[in-house]
Amino acid sequence: MNKLILYFFFIACLLPSSSKAQFESFKDSVVQLYGVVMTADSLQGIPSVSVAIKGTIRGTITNNEGVFSIVALKGDYIEFSSVGYKPKLVKIPNDIEGSQYSILQLMVNDTVYLAATIIKSRPTREQFERDFIKTVVPDDQLEIARKNNDEGKRRLMMATLPTDGREAAGRFLTQQAAKSYYTGQVPPMNIFNPFAWNEFIKSWKRGDYKKK
Repeated sequence: MNKLILYFFFIACLLPSSSKAQFESFKDSVVQLYGVVMTADSLQGIPSVSVAIKGTIRGTITNNEGVFSIVALKGDYIEFSSVGYKPKLVKIPNDIEGSQYSILQLMVNDTVYLAATIIKSRPTREQFERDFIKTVVPDDQLEIARKNNDEGKRRLMMATLPTDGREAAGRFLTQQAAKSYYTGQVPPMNIFNPFAWNEFIKSWKRGDYKKK
């Protein structure tokens, strides 16, 4: 605090008389605010209470014993807030003498009333077992993934779902490449393909073409 006043005094020496008057007025309004925040019922220090100057971004918090200290101006409003306690708003008097002001702030518990919850037991064990068995448990993400990877479902999805843009474009490019490969000549026929005849003979021997 003393260093802050000396700094202001040094600045005042470099300013003109009108500015010095304004500085003196400002210096007289600076206050070192300190105090203790305690519970109203047991007078115990409350730690981590937010102590902020209203309308500014300046503030501090209390230590483990509820003690705090902050530089403010006469006439400032000080906001005290903490989880579980009702907030408090205190004004620093304008007519205090000196540059220090102490305060003992009491905080009251903020009681929150929750809605009533009624817990009822099952009438009979048979009804509990019946309801327990009939309870539908939704599938988790792992079970959904397993069902989607089932071979039968994958085949059904491949047969029913329409192709997306990437698949359609790939199929079109494949067809265009096949057509371009035989441009200017007659495409070969499988009837003259020895590999096709080989597969046909194997199928004939296995009896694939017999009536069942």
